[in-house]
Amino acid sequence: MGFSTVTSGITNLIAIWEPKLTELPTNTIMYKWNKQNRTIKQILGHLIDSASNNHQRMVRLQYNPMLVFPDYRQDNDLWIKLQNFQNEDWNNMIQLWKYFNLHMIQVIRSVDLSALNNYWYDYEKTKVTLQEMIEGYLWHIELHLNEIQDLIDQKTVIVRD
Repeated sequence: MGFSTVTSGITNLIAIWEPKLTELPTNTIMYKWNKQNRTIKQILGHLIDSASNNHQRMVRLQYNPMLVFPDYRQDNDLWIKLQNFQNEDWNNMIQLWKYFNLHMIQVIRSVDLSALNNYWYDYEKTKVTLQEMIEGYLWHIELHLNEIQDLIDQKTVIVRD
């Protein structure tokens, strides 16, 4: 079993989105808010967090049959706030997202296939296998890039404190 659909999907998203993100004006990335009260900068920050957290899980699950990880899903907004993505350099964020995901492609291509049934429990006590995590990673990126596209298409700019 390989994950070429996942890795080629990530590669394609980077190729499409890096220039698109780079060209966005400040008003668009800073002052358009989604239903979770996140800006485009904060959504991209969340995708960086996702890469970071999934990296740890994917690597560690290759040499541990079962892990209990703190699950940051219920703390997403806290992570975004504590890292202050809203005030981070936009180009640095884009490059960090890009290169972290290029590394994730390497991790996924190199995964020990005998470890695919190793698992972790999320905060809701849901069992998630390494295979499920890899297969869901691309979907998660696409979900949030679609949110960003919706904000790009949105006409309203709202300045908030």
